[in-house]
Amino acid sequence: MAAKNLATELNSSNGIFLEELADSQMFDVLLNNQNRAFEAVRTASNSILAAIDAIAGRLAHPTARLIYCGAGTSGRLALLDAVELDPTFSWPHERMHVLLAGGQDSFVTAQEGAEDDRDAGEAALRALNPSPQDVFIGLAASGTTPFVLSAMETANKAGCLTIGISNNDRTSVLTSASLPVLLETGPEVLAGSTRLAAGSSQKIALNIISTAVMAKLGRVYRGRMVDMRVTNAKLKNRAIRIVEDIAGCDPETAAKVLGQTNYDIKLAILTAKGADLAKAATVLDSEHRDLRKALKHLGLSED
Repeated sequence: MAAKNLATELNSSNGIFLEELADSQMFDVLLNNQNRAFEAVRTASNSILAAIDAIAGRLAHPTARLIYCGAGTSGRLALLDAVELDPTFSWPHERMHVLLAGGQDSFVTAQEGAEDDRDAGEAALRALNPSPQDVFIGLAASGTTPFVLSAMETANKAGCLTIGISNNDRTSVLTSASLPVLLETGPEVLAGSTRLAAGSSQKIALNIISTAVMAKLGRVYRGRMVDMRVTNAKLKNRAIRIVEDIAGCDPETAAKVLGQTNYDIKLAILTAKGADLAKAATVLDSEHRDLRKALKHLGLSED
């Protein structure tokens, strides 16, 4: 599809231009434009739900990897989502990769021309030795980014589960993916600036997908970050509250068991509920660190 025909390249102003508006009017126009992001994600709910289920099923394999790929704004949003998986859910570094057109430096210094390099996209994915166990998420607001398309084609050949996220219908990122997700935000209030509604919709969709997948993989319990990495004073206090609330103990006990388990929140909860530390550690590992299953295995109540 030619760039001139892409909805995201069009202007949604209907003859009302930002630079001609009073500040309050400009604010309203920009904010209302962002509403398109939420509606686009809501409209794509069935596709997103299918992606969540498929991704969780693939990543249940102990060596499966999650690979994000993007360029420009989409690439930076992909990187932002990916780097949060470790501190929030303890997702292993070796099981998460981000292919960013222009390399990691493009996160802070835009290298827009890098998105046209098909060879670089293919090479970046081949360097990871992709397998059928892996999940590839390719993002491109335009749906036509050569770097992303080349990497996705390589992922398809390797048997990866490929998820394509784009803001323009019937584009190659969608038609090439195993599971396409169309976030149809339409024309931008600043024509072509996909960091606005299109970018917001991608951020929302990625948040939903990654959080839901981690929940399905047992890295969330009762709406708490029970696999959180505890790396500072704020997170130590949060960990104490999590153990206190779930185990039904006082904060002193929560702090004590967290210290005994090197701030392994799941193990601390089992210990606070009365399990022997060594046995709890063995059971938790045998249940693939699924806290609910470990509680049942040990005969401990969830209440």
